Amino acid sequence: MNRVKSNHVAANTALSGDTPGAVYTDGMRILWDAPIPMSDGVVLRADVFLPQAPGRYAALISYGAYGKGVPMQVGYKSAYDRMVRAYPDIAEGSSNKYMNWEVVDPEKWVPDDFVCIRVDSRGAGRSPGVLDPTSEQETRDLYECIEWAAAQPWSNGKIGMNGISYYATNQWYVAALRPPHLAAICVWEGFVDRYRDAARHGGIYSQFGAGWFGRQVLRIQHGYGERGTRNPNNGELVSGPETLSDEELAANRAEPMSNVALDHPLDDEFYARRRPDVSRIQVPLLSAANWGGMGVHPRGNFEGYLAAGSSQKWLEVHGDSHFSPFYRAEGVALQKRFLGHFLQGKDTGWDRQPPVQLQIRRPGEHFTIRDEQEWPLARTQWTKYYLNPSTRTLSTTSSTGANISYSTMGDGITFTMPPAAEEMEITGPVAARLVVSSRTVDADIFLALRLFAPDGKEVLFIGSNDPRVPIALGWLRASHRKLDEAKSLPYRPYHTHDELQPLVPGEPVVLDIEILPTCIVVPPGYTLALNIRGCDYDHGLGDAGFTDQPYPMTGVGPFRHAEPRDRPPEIFGGENTLHFDEGTEPFILLPIIPSENA
Repeated sequence: MNRVKSNHVAANTALSGDTPGAVYTDGMRILWDAPIPMSDGVVLRADVFLPQAPGRYAALISYGAYGKGVPMQVGYKSAYDRMVRAYPDIAEGSSNKYMNWEVVDPEKWVPDDFVCIRVDSRGAGRSPGVLDPTSEQETRDLYECIEWAAAQPWSNGKIGMNGISYYATNQWYVAALRPPHLAAICVWEGFVDRYRDAARHGGIYSQFGAGWFGRQVLRIQHGYGERGTRNPNNGELVSGPETLSDEELAANRAEPMSNVALDHPLDDEFYARRRPDVSRIQVPLLSAANWGGMGVHPRGNFEGYLAAGSSQKWLEVHGDSHFSPFYRAEGVALQKRFLGHFLQGKDTGWDRQPPVQLQIRRPGEHFTIRDEQEWPLARTQWTKYYLNPSTRTLSTTSSTGANISYSTMGDGITFTMPPAAEEMEITGPVAARLVVSSRTVDADIFLALRLFAPDGKEVLFIGSNDPRVPIALGWLRASHRKLDEAKSLPYRPYHTHDELQPLVPGEPVVLDIEILPTCIVVPPGYTLALNIRGCDYDHGLGDAGFTDQPYPMTGVGPFRHAEPRDRPPEIFGGENTLHFDEGTEPFILLPIIPSENA
């Protein structure tokens, strides 16, 4: 075995103080593979990055299955290169050797007296056990890791969490269990409701989970050993010293949730056991959402923020990719002001931070930061724009007329507003009411809110998982149309997903459809449009050509809904019909924000 002991010439090992066995390098003390014993006897492994000076420090902990020993440049090189090429400031002030996917770069946090702890989740990386990502067991493990960290001699007893996606979602889950020493969470683009946010959009199966498990989790399973990679910073095998057979690896992992979700089309006990009660969360929290994150996370950031029981909570919403805003200087500064206030007791100015901070979006990737006091905005003018069947337009006057049918495998039907006469801002949740019939016993409705420039070209934005996305998306399976009246709001219908209500072929039904929160300032001359489809949105520009992605980037990234076992073509591959009868005129409800000069 050609093991590399260290690639840092100046590194040395300390055998005294509060961190025996630590390596001193790059301005930090590093504990590789620190053991964290679980109550059932399994020992998880963590890398701990500390300031060089002995003392008691606030700590940030992250826990997940992506491999604590995989630098972003190694495991996600194309994404890292794109990010740094777009924002060179991300690479400044750090060697970037320890920057891992979706977690903080310790070289940018340790100098400010934070300890950074990265735990390989059970069954992943260098932690043994049964691999079962985002499970109840993982949440229990994370609780114990938090309490372990608080008891260490280098800890001040205040543990915080920060991270993107996987490392954000599990914050909602563990915070609901109220670990005594969890002091603050920074949930950066992390879902809450596994059914509605991730597995099934509007009841329609999302294919993201199956691809995610194969691409990002299996290759990091503990026991992959010599078949995997080595951590370039210490020479150790990322997935543990043992190399297990395929049969042994399979025996050490649970069935992927994505596979199980196919057998659970309704929001049943399977999902209930995996849904946190966020009303139990008491710690201060910062929920950071992405306008362009349609497909898995943003709904959870809004819903989690609103439902969390904490009396100290903040919402931030930004644009751009899934990771760039987190690592950019302004993102890091925001996180440090929040976490420094609650974990270190510093006067960071956070006590003057408004409850809501929005990056207001305009065409051309232009954003301006605006402070608000609540979400949705109290001054919102909720406005119904009715669908006119004869002109295919949207207006504030209701219309009736002949039915319109469309192929579910094509681009569907588009209803447009007249070009804006003056600037118009839309910021908030969106909802639509349609009246639909099908030739079969069910129908899948896909909605896309779109913007077109005066030259007719669609205005697209960098999304969290696709470089060209529309303004907003929504989905609903007609047989899942049953509403939870207690939880539904006019601007955010909430479906129970607890029973199927099949269609009678040819008979129309009323569908209230949730469209994810959005923000767009429509300039004069631009046209807003609602596209009603029977399949996933596609901007028609072809694949973006990312060589590291196995799926085409055509507007929805990996969040596709074309699994034939969930959408058999004999049911969903035909024709739907929109109805425009008096008394049930279809509309879209838009959150219009009045101009400050109005």
